[in-house]
Amino acid sequence: MIKNIIPTPYKTPLFHFILWSIWLYLPLSSVPDEELHDRFILLFSLILTTHVPLFILNTHWLFPKFFRQKGSTIYFGILVLCIIGFSCFHFIMKDWILSHQTTLIPRRNYSPFWNIVPLVFVSAISTGYALLDYISKEEQINQEKQQERLQSELSFLRSQISPHFIFNVLNSIVYLIRSKSDLAETVTIKLSELMRYMLYESGHAQISLQQEVTYLMNYIDLQKIRFEEDVKINVAITGDTSTKTIEPMLMIPFVENAFKHGVGMVQNPEIEVKIHVSPSDLKFWVRNKITSEMPSQKDQNAGIGQANVRRRLELLYPDAHQLTIKTTENGWYEVNLTLQFLDSANYAA
Repeated sequence: MIKNIIPTPYKTPLFHFILWSIWLYLPLSSVPDEELHDRFILLFSLILTTHVPLFILNTHWLFPKFFRQKGSTIYFGILVLCIIGFSCFHFIMKDWILSHQTTLIPRRNYSPFWNIVPLVFVSAISTGYALLDYISKEEQINQEKQQERLQSELSFLRSQISPHFIFNVLNSIVYLIRSKSDLAETVTIKLSELMRYMLYESGHAQISLQQEVTYLMNYIDLQKIRFEEDVKINVAITGDTSTKTIEPMLMIPFVENAFKHGVGMVQNPEIEVKIHVSPSDLKFWVRNKITSEMPSQKDQNAGIGQANVRRRLELLYPDAHQLTIKTTENGWYEVNLTLQFLDSANYAA
């Protein structure tokens, strides 16, 4: 964005350079050549001794201390006194400089009143500058507060995922250990890989899509070991997952939900998971068969996982995702998620 082109430390010096260059140039632009040197010395000295100090005094002390803390009435009263004081000093300085120049500038009777005019303009510009600077800083503070609230909310949402997920996986592990001890080693390795991901990777803002898919496949492999031939599980992954990044743990709650509600009392249970990666977006699709009795209850009891993901998508991918969840007439519960990669979306970081 344009406002980020100029680095912050250089904005104030650049502003002052442009302002005082114009302030000095305009009065000199119509001065005859024979008076130009002396006029330049006079104006430069007055700007340096009266205009610049008044500008700095107003922006860095008067406005922050009185306008923001005491109110506009006290601020403008003190500012008027400062203008009068600087005007008197301006008159004395001008008279002193002219009296010491072997000048070609015509001598006139200068009234202190005419010294006030440029100082009023300086005060108006400095007040406007201070006000814009104050608004900009307040906006930055509000953005930082909003960002802190966002990070706090995301941390809370992520903290909900781990206990919920661990609870589901441990139930599967207990079942496997009791029924098929020969698979204990394989299950333990898979679980350690899942736990390592959850502890060390899921806290990152963005992780490799390939890591997320590997994590998802480890979970599905555990479920395949548990259910064996009792549940038909189909998985299809297409596209390059190695070059894209994604917010961690966005897909796993939907897969968890499919195994939670797609087995048990369901006749001929079947779960399908598809992931397609294109240069611009990710298409994730998961569906599971459900019972014909009270299918709407499945959505109501989906738990914190899906609501969690919905909220995280709203926070992290606004206008860059599409999520649809529906129950079909032929007894399928379907989730479709299209996610536009942030490096392809039109966002200002």
